[in-house]
Amino acid sequence: MTTVVPGEATVPFIRPATRSDLLAVADIERQSFPQPWSVAAFERFLDAPAFLVAISRGNAPSDGTVVGYVVADSVPNHGEALGHVKDLAVHPEQRRRGIGRQLLERAVCTLRSTGVGSIKLEVRESNEGAKRLYRQAGFVHRRTVPRYYDDGEDALVMLRTWG
Repeated sequence: MTTVVPGEATVPFIRPATRSDLLAVADIERQSFPQPWSVAAFERFLDAPAFLVAISRGNAPSDGTVVGYVVADSVPNHGEALGHVKDLAVHPEQRRRGIGRQLLERAVCTLRSTGVGSIKLEVRESNEGAKRLYRQAGFVHRRTVPRYYDDGEDALVMLRTWG
């Protein structure tokens, strides 16, 4: 028996993103960020190990729509693979239901299975909800990059490592 916490939805299906998801992903991106990525930017990551989409409820995964996504990959870093969460967003009408947490957890698991020793991400200093999500997922603030974003806002670099 599954218990559902009030106000929190479960996402029955998280899967790798496909080309047919890109317009929906870009639409969520535009609704979520002041400097959104283009469809072409997302297209470059279709082969990334953790470009994942969350699909809304339906009788089958193909019945639902994209309600969130995460883009994460790994890069060489001093002889060890470093995971990098590049982008994560949930449709504004679907937020605060655990979808972002589930996407992040799946991306972390996927990257760990590829052998990364740690995962980094950048987050706007003003994005309290995202910072809270990342802290709850085990990410720790390591440094601040002044004026990282085009509008001059600082970014916090957060890191998650395994002992």
